[in-house]
Amino acid sequence: MTDFPEAEPPMPDIDISRPHPARIYDYGLGGKNHFAADRAVAEQVLATMPTVRTVARENRKFLGRSVRFLAEEVGVRQFLDIGSGLPTTENVHEVAQRFAPSSRVVYVDNDPLVLVHARALLTSSPEGRTGYIQADLRNPQAILSDPVTRDVLDFSQPVALILVSVLPFLIDADGPAEILAALLGALPSGSYLAATHTTAEHDPAGWAGVTRAYSGASIAGQVRESGEFARLAFSGLDLVPPGVVLVSEWRPDEDGPRPSPAEVSCYGGVARKP
Repeated sequence: MTDFPEAEPPMPDIDISRPHPARIYDYGLGGKNHFAADRAVAEQVLATMPTVRTVARENRKFLGRSVRFLAEEVGVRQFLDIGSGLPTTENVHEVAQRFAPSSRVVYVDNDPLVLVHARALLTSSPEGRTGYIQADLRNPQAILSDPVTRDVLDFSQPVALILVSVLPFLIDADGPAEILAALLGALPSGSYLAATHTTAEHDPAGWAGVTRAYSGASIAGQVRESGEFARLAFSGLDLVPPGVVLVSEWRPDEDGPRPSPAEVSCYGGVARKP
């Protein structure tokens, strides 16, 4: 079952002249849901940091592995995916419901184009439920109090909060620690957080170029070192081994060679709320 704020709401207004991180990310993943403004920023980024597509792919792989871990190994049946981006393959509900068909998922994004595609693509197994709301991570109370969120998710039971590829768009002035505290504070004991964050530690020149491209497009963002990310996201939580590591190193599926740290440039981790 799929839930939306209302039956067949009117198509949202989409300003295709302004680039959006969700559509730039979609371009990096090889998707088709982007416009000329998004591609222009993406090409600027690729010109200065060609490995950015590897960053996007490794992030997506981490998402799949972490959701599989949560659904299959620790029995989480509810997921709140904020900054979900445009629907693609191996979305959270697809992975979770593969292992637990009764899983419930709420997707959140602030790009109106995501809503358009969510109607068509975010389906559910008969046993589970999915919902979508258009909202911004900077307003956690609006997310938590939305009727779709409250209807699909039972906050008396554990919930996995998914923050993959979205925390870098919270700058210090946004109060990211307070935002995370509000979200995690609403979750019961036994809930989990899965999160990733880009870093300039391994390729400072490349990320300086990325920052310039995004700043030129009026997209605010902030890269953080591994320690900063760990303190921001996981303070007071119990990290799941192997802790905060490059996303390519978090419980990899294969033993073969993996991308270099400079190619990945992103940390990830999963932690349990005591």
